[in-house]
Amino acid sequence: MSESALFQPFHLRGLDFANRIVIAPMCMYSAQDGCMNDWHLIHLGQLALSGAALLTIEATAVTADGRITYADVGLYNDETEAAMKRVVDGIRRWSTMPIGIQLSHAGRKASTEVPWKGGGQISPENPLGWPTVGASDVPFNQGSLAPTALDRDGLRTIREAFVAAARRADRLGLDLIQLHVAHGYLLHQFLSPISNRRTDSYGGSIENRMRFPLDVFEAVRDVFPTEKPISVRVSATDWVPDGLGIEETTIFAQALEGMGCDAIHVSSGGNDPAQKIPVGPGYQVPLARAIKAAVGIPVIAVGLITSFEHAEATVQTGDADMIALARTMLYDPHWPWHAAAHLGATVHAPNQYLRSQPRQFPKLLVSDQTS
Repeated sequence: MSESALFQPFHLRGLDFANRIVIAPMCMYSAQDGCMNDWHLIHLGQLALSGAALLTIEATAVTADGRITYADVGLYNDETEAAMKRVVDGIRRWSTMPIGIQLSHAGRKASTEVPWKGGGQISPENPLGWPTVGASDVPFNQGSLAPTALDRDGLRTIREAFVAAARRADRLGLDLIQLHVAHGYLLHQFLSPISNRRTDSYGGSIENRMRFPLDVFEAVRDVFPTEKPISVRVSATDWVPDGLGIEETTIFAQALEGMGCDAIHVSSGGNDPAQKIPVGPGYQVPLARAIKAAVGIPVIAVGLITSFEHAEATVQTGDADMIALARTMLYDPHWPWHAAAHLGATVHAPNQYLRSQPRQFPKLLVSDQTS
């Protein structure tokens, strides 16, 4: 069997990855007042023993009103930082896997119920709800309240909140920051003409619409250590007529590259309930391929990449440099082990797990030397 592309090491700025498998950020809606708890230690700790290359902490709000739900994780005060430190320190004790964090602000999609209770927007009059802000005063759907369009002071406050969260992330020893410019949240709301109807220098042309996301990126890059990478997750298309499309997202990706972005993580959708998404295995890989053809920085593909062969082919053919897994990892937390066995590769595992190595795969597991 030829050497697997999926299990080749990778380098990003000052960070070394054992292979090309990224655990994507996944909201758990299980925090209390923005604070992580034992659920996050168990959930993330399990994934940190999976043999993947990078563990990414879920969408983490930079302000309390930037949370998607009242149960979202935040990193906006000393209490949320201390709670996250407990979880990160617990993982670090037993795993050498690099840990990143996705920093986000939900914008007009904030103040909602958790998914298993319907996910609808919660009124500001409800004790669990609050007023929302956005690029413009355009509600997400007919059942949502219109957000307050951010003025210059509001933009400055949110940019500084991203900066403060980035400083906290570095203080926690996190290895990478991903800025969330996807799935209809605030930075995506500025980028998309569907949600951005502004008439000032932050609206209209793509150059204006990407101004605030680029301002935030630049501010975060300025305070995060130069040896640590920053990636950006984008929704390459809104999947609706007259919405954000691959052409404008490519312009945005090229601008990010020019400002020192280290990788683009390519997703799609989330900004309009009228979206028509052709969901199927690897349905977003063509979007990653298109952006990779236009930039010189690494690109990460995500979206229903579930089979070992598909993941291998995505990297082998150069459609993407890395692949990200989310629900697949929840269903099979040792997917990287099983992929490595299938592809004749090797993964790192805790010493406590080495004796689980099947006899037919004698070179599958090697010690991560953490315990």
